[in-house]
Amino acid sequence: MEQNKSKENKWLGVGIFAAVTASLCCIAPVLAILGGIGGIASTFSWLEPLRPYLIGLSAIALGTAFFQAYKPKKEIECNCEPARPAGREEKSNFINSKKFLWIILIVSVALFSFPYYSGAFFPTVNTAVAKTNSANIVEAKINIEGMTCTSCEHTVDYSLKTTDGVLSATSSYKTGVAKVKYDKTKVSPEQLKKAIEERTGYKVKSYEISKK
Repeated sequence: MEQNKSKENKWLGVGIFAAVTASLCCIAPVLAILGGIGGIASTFSWLEPLRPYLIGLSAIALGTAFFQAYKPKKEIECNCEPARPAGREEKSNFINSKKFLWIILIVSVALFSFPYYSGAFFPTVNTAVAKTNSANIVEAKINIEGMTCTSCEHTVDYSLKTTDGVLSATSSYKTGVAKVKYDKTKVSPEQLKKAIEERTGYKVKSYEISKK
């Protein structure tokens, strides 16, 4: 029994480690820019190509842990495990419980799906510019290198929307392009480039300006 629990815990450890590692490239940008250290937002972007494999590893590990927990148990001839202090025994029993196993599974799923709800962590930004002359409004298409998921999109959008003079901003990690509408008398393309690179760490390759 104790040996089976040990194996189950090892698989749990592998599963949660893989889940956390697979999600770093998505979670790090959000935490970095909201914490005011946006320059390191792209630090874990190199993990993105490994994400499917890490998710697969986590799924296998957690699946094995569930199998170990729910497979039919053999009869035990003798329970010779020495008695433990009450506090330690209670903690050990919880870690070895099926409830703890389900908690780890829920946490892992939440980590895997983080890119899909990461936008909820960003505060609403009022990008309205009072009495803006329509002749001063232009749109820029900015080509960005380093975005790998929807969390990256939210990070780039937030860095642009919190820049004075920006009216709207939407980005796509699939195309690597951010579309920004702004007041040219209040902010320049170079300032937009600087906002992205300094706050997120992603590299701006080029930009195109078109009047709106």
